[in-house]
Amino acid sequence: MKGIFLLCLTIYCFIETPGQSISPSSTELERIKNNGMVRYSDFGASGDGKTDDIEAIIATHAFANQYKLSVKADANATYYIGGRDLTAIVQTDTDFGEANFIIDDTELQNRSAPVFLVSSDRQPFQIEGITSLKRYQQHLNLTLPSTCLITVTNSQVKHYIRFGLNQNNGSDQTDIFIVDKDGNVDMDAPIIWDFEQITEISALPVDEKSLTITGGRFTTIANQAESKYNYHSRNIEIKRSNVMVDGLEHHITGEGDKGAPYRGFISISDCAYVTVKNTILTGHKTYRTIGNAGKPVSMGSYDLSVNRALNISFINCSQTNDIDDRTYWGILGSNYCKNLLYDGCTFSRFDAHKGVANATILNSTLGHMGINAIGSGVFTVENSTIRGRSIINLRSDYGSTWQGEFIIRDCKFIPAGGKEISASLIRGSYTGKHNFGYNCYMPERIIIENLHIDDSTHPKDYQGVAIFSDFNPQMTDETYVEEYPYSKTKEVSLKNVSTSSGKSLRVSDNPYMFRDVKVVNR
Repeated sequence: MKGIFLLCLTIYCFIETPGQSISPSSTELERIKNNGMVRYSDFGASGDGKTDDIEAIIATHAFANQYKLSVKADANATYYIGGRDLTAIVQTDTDFGEANFIIDDTELQNRSAPVFLVSSDRQPFQIEGITSLKRYQQHLNLTLPSTCLITVTNSQVKHYIRFGLNQNNGSDQTDIFIVDKDGNVDMDAPIIWDFEQITEISALPVDEKSLTITGGRFTTIANQAESKYNYHSRNIEIKRSNVMVDGLEHHITGEGDKGAPYRGFISISDCAYVTVKNTILTGHKTYRTIGNAGKPVSMGSYDLSVNRALNISFINCSQTNDIDDRTYWGILGSNYCKNLLYDGCTFSRFDAHKGVANATILNSTLGHMGINAIGSGVFTVENSTIRGRSIINLRSDYGSTWQGEFIIRDCKFIPAGGKEISASLIRGSYTGKHNFGYNCYMPERIIIENLHIDDSTHPKDYQGVAIFSDFNPQMTDETYVEEYPYSKTKEVSLKNVSTSSGKSLRVSDNPYMFRDVKVVNR
């Protein structure tokens, strides 16, 4: 056994490459194979909470990947992981069990290096011959080796040209979708943009077999870096399709007067069909810096991050901090996603920055940051309690746009968690003077059924809850002209909506802007 450990130490610098050959003695190989799994202690991990065990953890997973074995943490172990630029590649089922992992971020060689990278042994490849795409296109003229995740970009078109204190020049037009071996697009996550030109298009085969990660009690000793946008990614990064994370816990200690933000302890990207369930996470302390507009801004810092990913579900998850505590940032940040789900979750926030196509929140409670999103398709909120300033906030920095429908059913809305506020159900802001790189829409139709609004705490001059906030206080008559016109909601359907104050819903504090909205009481 000692010989195996020494051998792995001599090659650990190479084993970040998936499939790196490891040659333990035949006797030890047979023993581990007969067990059907490998433990960190098999490769020398001490688990004493003081010795840096990252090399042994890396060697264990490299061995498991080579021989297709599962990995199991040692019972009652505490694995300390220091700040070296080393990553364990996970390609087989892993049971962290009741083991503890201490991730020390106080001195790092590389803040962008994940601790664990859950990856596929399949490799992406470039696609030839596809030069343009249409929104909702159902078929691509190609043949693939298997079902693939397709990522396409057009660097000649900029989307998400951000407005406000964190303003920027936008991002390349991007889409991600699934295509089967015969070229048929999965219309549950359709193509959402017209691509007149394609500068890059690649395919990654979707893993058919599920990979499961269970258990684990992780504690991050927070970084003490300067408070600026130098995001840290010391995390479990998932870049493989068909993954289940079950029963994990993440805690944070050591947050002080300063610190850099985090991208997410569980970070999911460039994949599909990932479920995180029965998992406890922690919101990060909010730090401030100077934004691109030269003014102070609060920095987003996340324990969950989802980017360029499809069909991602969070089930029966919660966070350790109070979901109404404003000193902690919202738990989730996402970009370029489709079909995001919360079911049975208690979190401070749901957020979709650079768009989500279809999102669902079921049986959940959302705290002080509520629901923030832009995107398209259907956004459903059902059997949930929302404690933010609105039920859904359409992010103004990306055009307060949603091209599709909202469905709000069997919910309770407690404006600002019960603080004095003149609330609105749908919030946003749009001047019509900024080019976001795309046309902007309000949801064409909003369906609200069986909603109770606890507005028992309210200001003295309270007029009742508005359906829409004042999206543009300057638009009060026909003299205001939008340079980039905003498509307004056509219909709001209401059924069994009640308020604790007894006051009826109003359309908006800006009746002119929403003068053409049809409100139907059913």
